[in-house]
Amino acid sequence: MKKFRINSNPVKPEALKQELFVPEAGGFVSFEGWVRNRNEGKDVTHLEYSSYDALAVKEGLKIIDEAIERFDVVDALVEHRVGDLQIGEVAVVVHVSSIHRGPAFDACEYIIDELKVRVPIWKKEHYTDGDSGWIECHECSKHAH
Repeated sequence: MKKFRINSNPVKPEALKQELFVPEAGGFVSFEGWVRNRNEGKDVTHLEYSSYDALAVKEGLKIIDEAIERFDVVDALVEHRVGDLQIGEVAVVVHVSSIHRGPAFDACEYIIDELKVRVPIWKKEHYTDGDSGWIECHECSKHAH
């Protein structure tokens, strides 16, 4: 099963977690990105995600492979939602299993930072004033490895 997925259905972090369980893993780290109601001083009503699926999956798998090699973790998995998402819904989940916790934390951070910079997934915010706009993550490039 692919370790990087684009999905239009709700993300279920707990179900995905089971895919990474292996006896040698003593640590597990997870990141969930939720849709929030405010960004850069504007009240947000919902988000709309779109992607170039084939390239997103290809680049996402590459990032996961890099993290596994760079941080010597057992395995990793990412699922990103596309479509219309409401406040509080999970937009992305990153799961990492590792022999020890430190590398799992490092790999998880690496994966989400690189995903935001390199993977062709776009976010459009819709605001309470009726306006909307595509979001470019300026902070993401500061954190990219």
